[in-house]
Amino acid sequence: MTQMTIVAALFLLMGLAAFAVPRRFLGSFDLLAQTPTARNEIQAVYGGFGVAMALVLVAPFWLPQLRDGIAFTVALALAGMALGRVVGALREWPGPAPVLFFFVEAVGAGVLLSVLPSGSLSL
Repeated sequence: MTQMTIVAALFLLMGLAAFAVPRRFLGSFDLLAQTPTARNEIQAVYGGFGVAMALVLVAPFWLPQLRDGIAFTVALALAGMALGRVVGALREWPGPAPVLFFFVEAVGAGVLLSVLPSGSLSL
């Protein structure tokens, strides 16, 4: 559970930062949220989603039977994000922020997969 809690904390930080500073939240990605519509999108996708992922990752404290399914599902979501960054980088090399987040997402996916029972991912 410790690994899931660490990933949950990172999602929570992301969500709270998106809520707190939506105008600047994506600045390191060269994106400016200059309109209410853009800020709403940031608060929904990064804020609300981040907080929801944090909550689902700590849900096994109360619903332990859901732990493996939650870990697997969130790991796949993070792996999909990392894969999207690879596809984008094959087209054109990004700045440092996307590269850093690729590693955060890939490591997060690996950490969550590591909590699954041995052999549970074998075919």
